[in-house]
Amino acid sequence: MSPLSATLAPSPTTMFAAAPSRLQRRLAIVLAVVALHVAALWALQNGLLRRAVELVIPVQVLAEFIEPPQPVVEPPPPAPPVAAPTPPKPKPRPVPQPLPQPVAVPTPEPSVLAPMVPPGPPAPPAPPAPVASAPVVPPAPPAPPAPPRIDLPSSSADYLNNPRPPYPPLSRRLGEQGQVVVRVFIEVDGTASRAELRRSSGFERLDQTALQTVLRWRYVPGKRAGVAEAMWFNVPINFVLE
Repeated sequence: MSPLSATLAPSPTTMFAAAPSRLQRRLAIVLAVVALHVAALWALQNGLLRRAVELVIPVQVLAEFIEPPQPVVEPPPPAPPVAAPTPPKPKPRPVPQPLPQPVAVPTPEPSVLAPMVPPGPPAPPAPPAPVASAPVVPPAPPAPPAPPRIDLPSSSADYLNNPRPPYPPLSRRLGEQGQVVVRVFIEVDGTASRAELRRSSGFERLDQTALQTVLRWRYVPGKRAGVAEAMWFNVPINFVLE
């Protein structure tokens, strides 16, 4: 071993002397840390207890019910005094008027000194009033001749042998029924030259069947003053399900 290394190497006595000082230092640090923790815990405990006490103590809450302000109701104005009805004044009784008393009128007496005049001849009668002549009334005009008699055509004569209109099978199955009025122009020979639908039954099949039927029928022509004349005629046709 060299002298330098012997000088630098610590001796065992030195090492044992330094060990307690380190332990004391560490112990002091540990005690300080423990003291700080204890103080913190104490402070925390005191603060929590105080808060817990504050929380546990009941707080008395005073509530006061505030009523809303009531509307001020003004008393109604006093009614005007009703005047007592004035009793009607009694009507004065009519004073009876005295009836006029008859007054005597003296009859004039003829004067003795006045001469008596004989009555004259009676006055001639008045001439009779002239009689007014009656106005001359012109004779009434002759009455117009009576209009000629018009006989409408007919399709119900027995000798015409007009067949009944056929009932459309589809209309029968569908339950279609009603009345059709056809306006037909009847010629002088009793044939129908034109036909128009005057009133519909509401179903196209029934209307067309009625138009075709009346054009095939024969008719008794219409007459004016006994003379045959072509004219229009309304023919009603009823379609009724039996």
